[in-house]
Amino acid sequence: MTRIKALKCRECGKEYPAKKIYYCQECFAPLEVIYNYDKIEINPKELNNRPKNLWRYFELFPINDEKKIVDLGAGFTNLHKCDELSKKIGIKDLYVKNDTTNPTYSFKDRPASIAVTKALEFGSDGVGCVSTGNLAAATAAHAAKAGLKCGIFIPNNIEANKIIQSSIYGARLVSINGTYDDANRLALQASEIYDWPIVNVNLRPYYAEGSKSLAYETCEQLDWDVPDHVVVPTASGALLCAIDRGFNDFKKLDFIENKNVKISAAQPEGCSPIVQSYKAGRNEITPVEYPDTVAKSLAIGDPGDGIYALKTIDETKGFAESATDAEIIDAIKLLAKTEGIFSEPAGSVTIAVLKKMVEQGDISPDEKVVCYVTGSGFKSIEAIKGLTPELIQIDREIETLTSIIS
Repeated sequence: MTRIKALKCRECGKEYPAKKIYYCQECFAPLEVIYNYDKIEINPKELNNRPKNLWRYFELFPINDEKKIVDLGAGFTNLHKCDELSKKIGIKDLYVKNDTTNPTYSFKDRPASIAVTKALEFGSDGVGCVSTGNLAAATAAHAAKAGLKCGIFIPNNIEANKIIQSSIYGARLVSINGTYDDANRLALQASEIYDWPIVNVNLRPYYAEGSKSLAYETCEQLDWDVPDHVVVPTASGALLCAIDRGFNDFKKLDFIENKNVKISAAQPEGCSPIVQSYKAGRNEITPVEYPDTVAKSLAIGDPGDGIYALKTIDETKGFAESATDAEIIDAIKLLAKTEGIFSEPAGSVTIAVLKKMVEQGDISPDEKVVCYVTGSGFKSIEAIKGLTPELIQIDREIETLTSIIS
């Protein structure tokens, strides 16, 4: 018996061998990896001697062969204590998990590292993904490191910097005339017809496990404590569910206290199907056909894990809230000016929503809160173009400088 037990259907519970399969053959629901926890040999004290990246938690990922690991150094990013921001928002104990510093500057390096490694284990000579930009760069970079071909499906409105970044790693990008959901449907068809390994389609059960490392690191960096509340930027819902699985993994292994962590979803108002369902008290998702938001990384109108995100929010007694584009831009500036962190809109939506939830009384000032900030602002320069002050241009003489500061 190995530590990787099986793939299990999230609806009917049927189990399958851990192979390249991603949906239940009985009810067509998605699959997830389950583990034999009594076979996992990992000791918190030993972690101090391991590399400072997500692979320090190797035993908790669905990878068998350590020699296949594709590592660019993703993970173990700073858990930043927000002293100034906490004063502005009115909360005592606030942290930002700063994933802007990952190798391709977003949290997507985490699932991409796992998925590309799994593609190598399956003997693939290439990988692909469907992306709003961040996963494109992460998949392309890890594919380049692994020596694999890479093809990427993107909607036609993603930021120029994200296209440039993905292309420089040698990936072949296909821009779809439509939304992310249109690109996703095409990628799904391609994976079925051509058996292409698409990391967030037919490798999805393995891919999704990489994001659990955000929860692992949060606990370890809090000295094996857990926050009271976490706020997660939410698009498909996969990240939110993975963070919940991460906390639960550590509880099952007795690494942390079996204490409830409230998990709340943050979405942009222009694409907030999970928030809309939560507020209406529905347990199903009504897709947003035409997303319209500055947070393009979160512009997924038909979230694949939406119903599971709603279930997680309910079970952990969290909340779901949205922020307008103006609130998100204000949050980008607030986070930068108070804590020196420059986030893309998809990351700062957590700050905007946190501020709103504190004002509404959903989060108590006494709670220990972690906001996940998932991508660098340099990926989305268009979002703040025209909002920064003009340069002050002067001559080279000291008199000119004196004239503007006097």
